[in-house]
Order: sequence, then C-alpha cells, then structure tokens
Amino acid sequence: MKACDAIAEILKREGVDVLFGYPRNALLEAAARADIRTIIPRQERTGLHMADALSRLTRGERMGVFCCQHGPGTESAYGGVAQAFSESVPLLFLPGGYPTATAHVGRNYNAAHNMASITKSAEPLTAPAQTSAVMRRAFTQLRNGTPAPALVELPFDLLEAEGADANYTPAVRGRYGPDGDSIARAAEMLCAAKRPVLYAGQGVHWANAYDELRALAELLAIPVCTSLPGKSSFDETHALSLGSGGAAMPFTVRRFLDEADVIFGVGCSFTATPFGVRMPEGKRVIHATLDPAALNRHVPADVALVGDAKLTLAALLEACRARVGAVPRDRSAVVSEIESVSAEWMKQWLAKLTSDQTPMTPYRVLWDLQQTVDVANTIITHDAGSPRDQLSPFWKTKTPLSYIGWGKSTQLGYGLGLAMGAKLACPDKLCINVWGDAAIGFTGMDFETAVREKLPVLSILLNNSSMAMELNVMPVATDKFRSTDVSGHYADFAKALGGHGERIAKIEDIVPAIKRGVEATERGQPALLEFMTSQELDFSRYP
Repeated sequence: MKACDAIAEILKREGVDVLFGYPRNALLEAAARADIRTIIPRQERTGLHMADALSRLTRGERMGVFCCQHGPGTESAYGGVAQAFSESVPLLFLPGGYPTATAHVGRNYNAAHNMASITKSAEPLTAPAQTSAVMRRAFTQLRNGTPAPALVELPFDLLEAEGADANYTPAVRGRYGPDGDSIARAAEMLCAAKRPVLYAGQGVHWANAYDELRALAELLAIPVCTSLPGKSSFDETHALSLGSGGAAMPFTVRRFLDEADVIFGVGCSFTATPFGVRMPEGKRVIHATLDPAALNRHVPADVALVGDAKLTLAALLEACRARVGAVPRDRSAVVSEIESVSAEWMKQWLAKLTSDQTPMTPYRVLWDLQQTVDVANTIITHDAGSPRDQLSPFWKTKTPLSYIGWGKSTQLGYGLGLAMGAKLACPDKLCINVWGDAAIGFTGMDFETAVREKLPVLSILLNNSSMAMELNVMPVATDKFRSTDVSGHYADFAKALGGHGERIAKIEDIVPAIKRGVEATERGQPALLEFMTSQELDFSRYP
C-alpha cells in the first residue's frame, strides 16, 4: 500500500471518522477514499481547535486529528498545537514534511524537531514500512498518561510511496492508581479536617469520574470548586458547589480556599498562572494527579496520589467510608455558609447582571443568555480576555462537559473552533462561543467554515468597539493614536458568509434575538448575534 492509504486505514481502526486539514497533504485524499470525512477550515489553527474540542467532548474516543502542508502550513499550525499542549488535550497532528533527502538540510522547517517542546511525542516517518509502528507509538501516547498532542511528521515523498501495510491493532489503554498507604493517609487527613475544600480539575473529565467526585463530596460534606478547565465536572447548582476559579471567580471560591485547613486537588496540576485561581499558602494539601511531574511544581503536597482520577476517587471513597461509615455527614452548616457567602457576593453583582443601562453591559447579555437557553443541553465556551472573565463566574453548569474552559495559553480566537468541534461531537446540543471584537479578528473567517460544513453554532459577539482590557495599560497609545479601537459590523459579515446575523443595541431586544439565534441553529444555520456593549472593566477578581 501507499503510506497515505495505510495511515487512513489505521485512523479508521482507531475510531477516527473526521480528519481536519489544510491542503496540500496526500492524506486528505486518502482519507476521503477511505470514507473519513475531511473538513477544511480557513486556517490551520482553527482546524486544530476543532480537533481539540472533538477529543475533549468524546474523552478521546473520537480522537481529533489534523494534517497540513509541509513548510508554511506546519508553521501556521504551531499556535493551535501549543494551545492544545497548554490545555492538556490529546490530538494527533500529522504535518507534511520536506522530502527525506532535504528534510534536515538548511533552514527547512522540521516539525518533529521544532515542535518537540509542545508535543508529548514527535516522530518523523522515515520509511513506508515503518508506518504501522510509528502510528502505534503515537496513538499509545495519546491514549495513555497525561493528555497532550502527539506529532508524526510525514515527508511528502514518503506519503505517496509504496511499501506500507496496515498490519495494525489499535493502541491499548492502561490506567493506574495510587498506592494503598497514600490513600490511607489522604483518607485520614480528609476525615479529620475541619474545613476541607475539594478542588477538581480537568482530569475528572478525562477519567469520567463525576459520580465518584460527587459521592466523596456528599459523604464528607466537602464544598467543591473547580479549575476553569475542570468547570462542569461538578454540578454548579449542587448545594456543595462553590463554582469555578479562573482569573475571575465567585467569591465563594476565594473565601473557602483561604479558610480551608485541607485542600484536596484532584485531576489538577495546581499550575500557577495569571489566568487561574491562586492557591493560598500554609495549607495542608492532598494532590491527586495523573502526572507525577506536577507534584510540588507550584504547590507543596503533604500527600501525593498519583494515578487516574476515577481510580483515585473510588479508592479514597472506600477508605473514607471505612472510617466514617456509609451515612453522609450533616452538610447543613457548610451549605448554609455557602448560601450566605454566595448571596452577599451576588448582591454586589446583580445590579450589573440585570442592568438596563445603554450601551448594555456584557454581563446583562450573558445573564439573559443563561436565563433563555437550556443550560443542561448547552455546551458553551468563552474566548480570551474579557469574555472569559465575564462568563465563567456566573454561568452555572449542570451537566458534565457542558463548558469548555481554558486559559493557560490565551490565544484570541480559540472559542469558535472549539464550538464547531463541540457541534461535531454533540450534534444534538446547542453549542455556543462567546467572543469579543478582538477575537473575531483572528478567526472570524472560519464562521464560513461553520456555514459550509453545516455546523450550526451560536456565536455571541460582545462588541464594545475596543480592546477594553488593554485600556488601562495603553492610555497614551489610545489617546494619541486610538490604538485600542477595533470594530466592524459583524452581523452583516455573518450574513455575507451565509449565516444568520443580527446586531442588537436595545435591552428589550436581547432575549428575542437569542431565541431567533437558537431557532436558526435548529434549522441548521450558524448564527452570529452582535451585541453592542459598554467597555466593561469590572471583573469578579479576588487576588
């Protein structure tokens, strides 16, 4: 077989039914011949974002795969791979490579070399006969251990070369859990704690550990907060929920973490980032993570539980039941405190969330959005900057994987591709991306991809005619040269690309427009709703 045909067959055996890509790469045509759907975005980065979301929303069962041209295509793809790496998302990146005779000569861009620092594994295909072995190693990395992208560089002369075969068995997945002594120490510490807090990260999603997380929280009456990538791993309407912590957060998150005596982080890295919650110092910490390299990186751990979040939580739940019994502890006092702190915080924000001012606040738009859509059957994501901090503290998730949170890398324009990938993974869900007038400048043309590929997403654009988060740090540039002014008529743009577009400037039009936008998606038409908002610089941040 040709190497490209063998790779297409291997992808099918690994459950891949969609290949995202940008020409030229012979694998695109080989995949089409093999009945794998090929999706061509307007740029490489968006295709990787779509692959990213497909992996996330299916927990890697339908692995996101992206291929592109050697040289400029691979160079343009760098940001999308880096974003997935920073967010710990497994996807397979199959860039073209220069011909084997010149692949390592001069200044030719070599993906296996130049992207090694943003991938879990990076290997070139060096001969058609090695196709199955190389692909097996890549998928083994993708399906095991800490999630991250894997890269296989495909020199374009080898893709069309004969000599490959598809003697291939799909990669096995193995799981591992923490040792019994560490579980016993963690259980003892948790059961004895006076004010424990459970901090859940993205690993809970990957491990499908929702039931175990809830059961442990209810058994010991522990309040639960999540990282931004872990958001929706715990029902935020649950009485023990504190919400999620990013740069902005509900005050309940800050208050309970600061007053905790034991913090139990599960499925998280505790990575220190300006876009994540700051962990208080001087606390006793139980750190449960799949990646031992994350231990003591930023937060010192008293007990380390290394392994899969589901196995870890199940073992810890059993150990705690052995100590306190199967009857859940009385949660009334902690629930009452959560309700009191939350009510005081919401009292400060409700006026802004329900404000009738003109121009409308972005908070009013997002509040009305949450009150209008079926939250439990919606998948929503933010973009970088203001939309992330305006949405995440107040949007209360109800079901797992209903919020795609991110922020360790904050590349503008990420949200649209995530929403389109989510729609591929979950066609029966309403998939929403929330972005601003800066973000649409990066990936806006891929709204046409949503139209062409029949991916009816709902795009909520908050247009304040400015890069608002930069106003405080660029006052002279703004005053002299209007350097932070960005805008356009994006509703007309969406209609020109074949979508449903509306520009909304009046408070009374918010909800009707949202309903029309949802109806458009139900008809199969992507919708962009452009809300003309104020330049909002107040955020629910607690350093």
